[in-house]
Amino acid sequence: MTTMTFLQLNDVHGYLHEHPEWFLQDGKETFRQVGGYARLKTMIDRIRAEEEHVVLFDNGDTFHGTYPVVKTKGESLIPILNELGFDAMTGHWDFAYGPEHLQQLVQQLNYPFLANNCFQKETDELLFPPSLLLPIGDTMIGIIGIASPIIAKTMPASFSEGVYFTNGDEHLQKDIDDLKERGAELIVILSHLGFPQETKLAESFDDIDIILSGHTHNRLTEPATVNDTLLIQSGCHGSFLGKLTVTVERGKIVHYTHELLEAEAGIPEHAETKALVEEAMAPFEQPLQQVIGTTELPLHRNAQLETTMDTVLLEAIAEAARATIAFSNGWRYGAPIEAGPITLEQLYEIIPTNPPVSTATLTGQDIWEMLEENIHATFASDPLEQKGGYLKRMLGITLYFKVENAYPFRIQQLFVNGEQIERDKQYNVAFVTVQGVPEKYGTNRQNLTIHAIDALREYIASRGTIRIELPQQIHLI
Repeated sequence: MTTMTFLQLNDVHGYLHEHPEWFLQDGKETFRQVGGYARLKTMIDRIRAEEEHVVLFDNGDTFHGTYPVVKTKGESLIPILNELGFDAMTGHWDFAYGPEHLQQLVQQLNYPFLANNCFQKETDELLFPPSLLLPIGDTMIGIIGIASPIIAKTMPASFSEGVYFTNGDEHLQKDIDDLKERGAELIVILSHLGFPQETKLAESFDDIDIILSGHTHNRLTEPATVNDTLLIQSGCHGSFLGKLTVTVERGKIVHYTHELLEAEAGIPEHAETKALVEEAMAPFEQPLQQVIGTTELPLHRNAQLETTMDTVLLEAIAEAARATIAFSNGWRYGAPIEAGPITLEQLYEIIPTNPPVSTATLTGQDIWEMLEENIHATFASDPLEQKGGYLKRMLGITLYFKVENAYPFRIQQLFVNGEQIERDKQYNVAFVTVQGVPEKYGTNRQNLTIHAIDALREYIASRGTIRIELPQQIHLI
């Protein structure tokens, strides 16, 4: 009989140090300072000191999301991650600099990147190992990694250059059987599919004991149990550490406890890790602290249909392009900005890739089809047809839709700048990235010379103080 503790970080998105996080308290939105790798290291070390068998996993979305991490293409994170002592990771946005660069990053880590579903196009061979055998006490556990398959479906083409992805379930039984033949008594899935997809995975396979879930930023305060499989997911931005302790007897979990641990401000920071964070921040700290303006109301992304953070981005790119219609992706990442000063660092947290502001001409039919497709990708009843993120963000569009309807019959009414959409009319739109307007839609696509961060800077600086409220133009009926 062995008692072991699984620690989980998922979707940290490059947040090196303490930052604001969004909470609901007594039915109201509130914000607290949390997180940072130095604080997480203290939490991890305390648990390791208290318990005999502890393993630590990273579900990915690690090498991306903040200016220092993006600017160094993930290199600045390597010493910090190695200091924490992970046992394995998988990923999604970690492919942002191309699969070849991700391989170079992984070679510098003191633990493996696992993905049973990322294949090289030329050879059909796996780019990374699919699994890992790990002895814990007198129990052998098998860990299988599944990277996000939407990398090749919705992300820029460079993310998946030379590789292709499957959903991970096609080879999963073979991976499980292989691990069991090699002595694994407990099967753990380290996944970046997303919670809806992982619940379906648990329903479909009888031999999975634990799924460490990522991608959808769920804060699970207790494990979800599906087909005798325990699933946990632990928020985002490094604001939380997931802790699942299980007792295993004869290859079966006979007891478990779980905590979602907040990386709260009162926890001291680990000195050596803090020094590594400061070293990573040092080349960028001074320019990033430049104050661009002030916001009267908080800006955040913690909502499915519309958010204040995305509204300011849309208004900025529309103004830069002299357009009245704008689209961007429904990104989940990005820590909130509390009422008060807005720094350059926070602008990069809104849109860390800093893409060019783009324009295109879309017909009313293009807009209708694009939104139907996006609604389906967000709310499909089959989790494997969901493609991540919140609903597409839009400005100048008023949308009424029925989520329960089948694709492509969800949109009931669609208005452009207050007028009923005309299917054959042409509309000039602004957008950022192919996730905002996929390449198959529209004509006359062009990138402007201004990029998203400068559009935001000019928009905020010209006003000094902004007050962004929800447009309330997206209606679920």
